[in-house]
Amino acid sequence: MDANRFITHALGDPRITAILAAAIDAVEPGKLVLDYLQKADLPNHDRVFLLGIGKASEAMTRAAAGFLGDYSEALVITKSTSHQERKRMTVIEGGHPVPDQRSLAAGQAALDFVSGLKENDLLVCLISGGGSALVTVPRDGITLEEIRMQTASLLAGGAAIHEINARRRQLDRIKAGGLARMTRARVLGLILSDVIGNSLETIASGLTVDPSLGRRVQNVIVGDIRIAAGAAQKQAGLMGFDSDILDLGLQGEAREVGLQLAARLKRERRDRKAPFCLIAGGETTVKVQGGGRGGRNQELALAAVDELSGLKNVLFVSLATDGDDGPTDSAGAVVDGDTHRRAEGLGMSASGYLSRNDSYSFFDPLGDLIKCGYTGTNVNDLVFLVGL
Repeated sequence: MDANRFITHALGDPRITAILAAAIDAVEPGKLVLDYLQKADLPNHDRVFLLGIGKASEAMTRAAAGFLGDYSEALVITKSTSHQERKRMTVIEGGHPVPDQRSLAAGQAALDFVSGLKENDLLVCLISGGGSALVTVPRDGITLEEIRMQTASLLAGGAAIHEINARRRQLDRIKAGGLARMTRARVLGLILSDVIGNSLETIASGLTVDPSLGRRVQNVIVGDIRIAAGAAQKQAGLMGFDSDILDLGLQGEAREVGLQLAARLKRERRDRKAPFCLIAGGETTVKVQGGGRGGRNQELALAAVDELSGLKNVLFVSLATDGDDGPTDSAGAVVDGDTHRRAEGLGMSASGYLSRNDSYSFFDPLGDLIKCGYTGTNVNDLVFLVGL
């Protein structure tokens, strides 16, 4: 990935942008799928079918198609397609983060795709985060509108992803192993994890996860946040930084976590020899209380502004690894010790913008939104605490 895509007003140091790029490159979905398939002993089969569902599913499916070559047919359901045509492969878009009519059509397309397969067929499912919203097949008596309302309510209330997807599994026939139960084929699920702890039933709401199916279904995690963080730490070391991985299980309110991490950065700046780069990751939540615009990474960074005010030679970077933080065109934001002063000069108060969940509007005029574009992968969020 081009490291220059991470540059903002405060983040111009090529060493730091190289660290961020290394993290994203390490979890490139196609590479992770190829790494697995090159070592895998696939079950005996007559025909191979590929089904990709999730934000990163197009890259995953294209990699599998290129490796397997003789697959019969492929269907990809994703948030945003590259529009690259490939023979025997259909790519469609679903709704996200709240399912819509496209998700309904995509769910039916997935069921139609798998239901006609035979016992000697192999169905390779390439699954990544976002799949819960991209496909939906409501249970009898449940409407799409009910699913939409409950999803939106949980998101706005700051519910954690395991809570949201637990509810989705109750409302939807295709989730909680429903997809695997709808086919007679053998199923191999290659899964890119975007949830803390890699809970199979939580990632995309467990489309292929049903323990009662025994040996007919195999699910494998091919990549997660640990790979991204490890690559970032390695790159930081090559750049001369003292680097540690702090915590890859960040959870809770974004503003609270941001304040805690900012306080940690202050202590490390005082006690640790520079340069250093500390890496954390996970998935925080935002309880929507105002009418502002932003995402959890931007809000997490906004909460750090006042705490880091006046502190020299520090950077606080928070970003979504998929490049998509909330309903915005930003992956996250960057804070340094001068952010507070610059904002005041524009008549902006970090606490005021935080009170109305308006992190995007705060960082945009400062030029410190990370607008790297869609990365093609999706393995939780990363936070970098840097001393220079």
